[in-house]
Amino acid sequence: MGLLDSIRRDIKAARQRDPAATSDLEVVLTYPGFHARQLHRLAHALHQRGFVVPARLISHTGRFFTGIEIHPGATIGERFFIDHGMGVVIGETSIIEDNVHLFQGVTLGGTSTRRAKRHPTLQKNVVVGAGAKVIGDVTIGENSKIGAGSVVVTNVPPNATVVGVPGHIVAYADPGNDTVLRLPDPEWDQIHELEHKIAELEERIRIIENERPHRRAAKSAEAGADKEQA
Repeated sequence: MGLLDSIRRDIKAARQRDPAATSDLEVVLTYPGFHARQLHRLAHALHQRGFVVPARLISHTGRFFTGIEIHPGATIGERFFIDHGMGVVIGETSIIEDNVHLFQGVTLGGTSTRRAKRHPTLQKNVVVGAGAKVIGDVTIGENSKIGAGSVVVTNVPPNATVVGVPGHIVAYADPGNDTVLRLPDPEWDQIHELEHKIAELEERIRIIENERPHRRAAKSAEAGADKEQA
């Protein structure tokens, strides 16, 4: 019953995290992330027993049908959910703990050719946004969030929100009271200041453009008055 209970938890995770899911049957039949996870269970069991080629064949079949590539050596915990899924790549030595949520296009990749731990570790309740890349033997702490399109190459502490290329921490969450502490972001402050200055310049240009016809009319009236006096 342990395996069946684990599969039920995967279905429940999909129902909880995807508001588009209307039933357990829909998840089982139509969710590629769920299919890839179940195929990985078999591939991982064979890989651990030394049946490397059959494990890779199952993984390859899963990639063909789902667009999701999970190496048989990767370790995945309970209630794992891949949303949409296309283009997700999970490397051999990746460790994914419970309640992790990945969106499409996520890469958990390596930077080394050594036969050692070279892929990320995602601790409990981590969310990785669409297109994000987490590279190398780094640890993403519990309850952290990686923003879409970010590139993370260093460890991330628990409860942090990371965005950008390279990824940097912009906020910390307090799990106790659901508050978020936003950190200063000099780059964003400079961009915001530039946007404000651009808006001021555009307003000045608009005023000048609106005043130009009135100035021309005033000059024409002055020129006509000068001619009459002459």
